[in-house]
Amino acid sequence: MKNRGILLLALALIVLIAAPVMAQDRKVVTVSYVQEPDTLSALYTSMWFSTNIIDLYLTPPWFIDNNLQAVPVQVTEIPTVENGGLSADGTVLTMKLRDDIAWSDGEPITADDYVFTYEMILAESNTVSSRYPWDTKVASVTAADAQTVVVTFNEPFAPWLVQLYTATPAIPEHILRPVFEAEGTLDTADFNRAPSVSSGPFLFSQWETGSFLSFVRNDSYFGGAPKLDEIFFRIVPDDATQNAALVAGDADIGPFLTHADAADLEAQGLVIDITPSGYNEAWFLNVNPEKGHPALQDVNVRRAIALAFNRQKIVDDLLLGKTRVAVSYWDGTPYTRPDAAAYPYDPEQAAALLDEAGWVDSNGDGTRDKDGVELVLRYIANQRQIRKDIQAVVQQDFAALGIKIEIFNYDNFFDSYGDGGPASTGQFDIAEWSQNPAFPDPDTSVFSCAEIPSDTNPEGSNWTGYCNQTVTDLLVQQLQTTDTAARTAIFQQIDQALYDDVIWIGVWYDADLWATSARLQDVLYSGADPFWNAVNWDVTG
Repeated sequence: MKNRGILLLALALIVLIAAPVMAQDRKVVTVSYVQEPDTLSALYTSMWFSTNIIDLYLTPPWFIDNNLQAVPVQVTEIPTVENGGLSADGTVLTMKLRDDIAWSDGEPITADDYVFTYEMILAESNTVSSRYPWDTKVASVTAADAQTVVVTFNEPFAPWLVQLYTATPAIPEHILRPVFEAEGTLDTADFNRAPSVSSGPFLFSQWETGSFLSFVRNDSYFGGAPKLDEIFFRIVPDDATQNAALVAGDADIGPFLTHADAADLEAQGLVIDITPSGYNEAWFLNVNPEKGHPALQDVNVRRAIALAFNRQKIVDDLLLGKTRVAVSYWDGTPYTRPDAAAYPYDPEQAAALLDEAGWVDSNGDGTRDKDGVELVLRYIANQRQIRKDIQAVVQQDFAALGIKIEIFNYDNFFDSYGDGGPASTGQFDIAEWSQNPAFPDPDTSVFSCAEIPSDTNPEGSNWTGYCNQTVTDLLVQQLQTTDTAARTAIFQQIDQALYDDVIWIGVWYDADLWATSARLQDVLYSGADPFWNAVNWDVTG
């Protein structure tokens, strides 16, 4: 008995010693996130931090790769006119699905899943993040057979490659239709936070609110089992915490770096990737006459604001000269107006324009006024430190010009109109954020008259209240223009109008900056689908 006890103790010690080794043998990559996802359902989010994660477990028909080219995932080939996938008139899209694709539980992925997804987007009982373009551009989605999805448009829809399934991949009908039939909605489905099946290389494992999310390897993935055992997303409170974790080796990947942080991290041995993503940091001016400051109804006042903003100083001092002032909403793409240049820094001309517009300091309080209204502008942003730093600089510089700046920073900055978000409800005069079109497609709706949000149009994306009917008509025209050269010319015309109207003031060209541990291999970021090749990620050491 005594020898048996010694043997059991020895076995226990072996297990204790071996356990850490076994854990170390697992290939785990930790991604640091400064914002927590709002959901894991593609139907209910447009949040960058959510959509990236969703790509791990819900694959679309195609990804946009690091060269900004579409690569097949669930389809056999990218539809074109030449291969019969797109009708000559651009109104019918036919997708041929692979015959070997399946959900992680073994259920085949078929055209019926695509039809069901379309039905769920349009179902009024589902409060999805957006129904565009499905509700206005798509006439029907049908299953010609198990492997053939047919999308019929009301009219030619040029941005279909990006605007359709890269944003909204197919969801599992066999899991979610019973939920919809029982509850009448998917709004409260457990699947939204804990998806039970996967069509991607990873399976959902755990979500600890405010702390982490975990995804583990899907060995049955039809694209081949991933090399990693787990991708672990740690939620951190701010950039400083993220940077510290990267330096300490507690995080392997950190997105959305500032240029200053990127330089510091590179010096600490992290690999920095610069990934064009269509994003540009900018000021959006509120010209809604019911919500914005009356001075902003005057284009010359808006021009004065642009001329008074020393953006090159921001780039040089706060961003270490590592980028440049953004010149266009489509900066870095062919859709930018020819010979585009930023508004120059000219405070003297800005003062002259304000004087001519009647905004002068008539009462000697240091702030310009007109007809009893003080030129006091609400400048809002989220809690990102670089934006707070810019607000402080602008507040001081504009005070010297007689413009008083009131600073506001919000945790709920990007909340929807229905949730009372400060930007979407127009509680600002100047709002700063980084935004892109439907990259790499140039399509956008944020400058359309029809997209001004209201109680009857809470999903509207035009938070500035800008309405130039010519621009709106051009935005409609480009959607129906399938000729690339003609469509490019339309966007250049739109870009010139936005410049002339001084609605959008570029701050800096905001390509995505990623920090990656040197122990990671084969990580290729895409500005459209950042985690498109996660199945190939690997680690050494």
